[in-house]
Amino acid sequence: MKFVIIGGGPAGHQAATHAARLGATVTVIERDVVGGAANLWDCIPSKTMIATGGAMSFARRLEGMGLEEIKPEIDRDGLAERIEAITGRLHTGFTSQLQSQGIKILRGTARLTGLHTVMADTVDGEIELSADAILISTGSRPRIPQWCTVDGDRILTTRDCYPPKEIPTHLVVIGSGVTGVEFVHMFSSLGSQVTLVVSRQQVLPQKDAEVAAALEEDFLKRGVRLLKGARAESIERDPDTGGVVVSCDDGRVVRASHGVLAIGSMPNTENLGLAELGVDMDPGGYISINQHCVTNVAHIYAAGDVSGKLPLASVASMQGRKVAEHVMGLHTREHRHLDYDKAASAIFTEPEIADVGLAEADAFALGRKIRVTKVPFSASAKALINNDPRGFIKIVSDPLTGVVLGGSIVGRHAAELISVIALAVTAGLKVSDIAESMLVHPALSEALADAAE
Repeated sequence: MKFVIIGGGPAGHQAATHAARLGATVTVIERDVVGGAANLWDCIPSKTMIATGGAMSFARRLEGMGLEEIKPEIDRDGLAERIEAITGRLHTGFTSQLQSQGIKILRGTARLTGLHTVMADTVDGEIELSADAILISTGSRPRIPQWCTVDGDRILTTRDCYPPKEIPTHLVVIGSGVTGVEFVHMFSSLGSQVTLVVSRQQVLPQKDAEVAAALEEDFLKRGVRLLKGARAESIERDPDTGGVVVSCDDGRVVRASHGVLAIGSMPNTENLGLAELGVDMDPGGYISINQHCVTNVAHIYAAGDVSGKLPLASVASMQGRKVAEHVMGLHTREHRHLDYDKAASAIFTEPEIADVGLAEADAFALGRKIRVTKVPFSASAKALINNDPRGFIKIVSDPLTGVVLGGSIVGRHAAELISVIALAVTAGLKVSDIAESMLVHPALSEALADAAE
């Protein structure tokens, strides 16, 4: 089985390693970094900066833990070196893993020239590959609206911020989704004044209103300015100050030193030869797939951001595994299809936010009967020990069967704690299974059992 993968991000990498273990001859074509540009140039750097900001925030809380107050200062050069070291190590690790399995890596771009042929444009020239199966996992890039010209200096995409050339004195963030609020948290932790343009009446419009309210409260305490109900229409350089001016549709204007766009992403599906082969794509350029990640062309697959499903590395990785199994014929055995509604996600703000499964608001909108239990971390001994009692755990379950349907967590280590609820949702466990688990004391996880009672 000759398996050609275009794009070595989480989906492509996982598909390659899994298919190679199953006996396929695998070639990966990657133009940027093995591990994925969206992952190693966006996700990992942002979380590294957030961790640094979190350390600074923690240092400011030390006075409440019986220690003298510390006022740390940012070391921009040190932070840049840290980001580059982490991403470089991950890239090297991903590359070494592929090579150790005999997977061929071609550096360059690629396009489909026939139903079973791929042309790779590499530094050594064009190489034509024959393929029994082809995976498109080319990822995404930040979306730039027509009303904006990014200069990489003061008007930025998210990808222009790692490592930061300078820490903005005043940053205006356009977009209040997951990426937008993470940028607000990140730069406010690093000492910037931040204004967030919120087109709706709450940040994180797709999330639980109670969760969004908890985050907004923390932002306001930090001094973040929220412009609710304002949609940005233009961002330009200010000729007087050298900064930026953002104009909104309601007449409000924001002046700041820097502006960053956090308004979604675009799939990298251009110039791949997909339209010529009749591969279906939606108006946004995302590739249409079925439950096996197969396109309308039987042996051509799509996974990761280009598939238009949840833009999460965890989802992309699992898609890659499922693609490898399908390519090698293992889907004919006991095979669990991907259920995107059961994917856990996290937002690395402070406090952290994580959720999985059925949301409370969605259940009410569907008219579905649910049971909602909630426990604040202020009742947790470990949270008090950590001097950080913010947030809560909320579990959604079926009132008749007790089966866990979903949950959300706001608070320290939410991204780790949600794993318990995610496992319960995926495995169809009951709240009693969580409540009767003998967990560590003192630990934040105890609140999971309390919420399940």
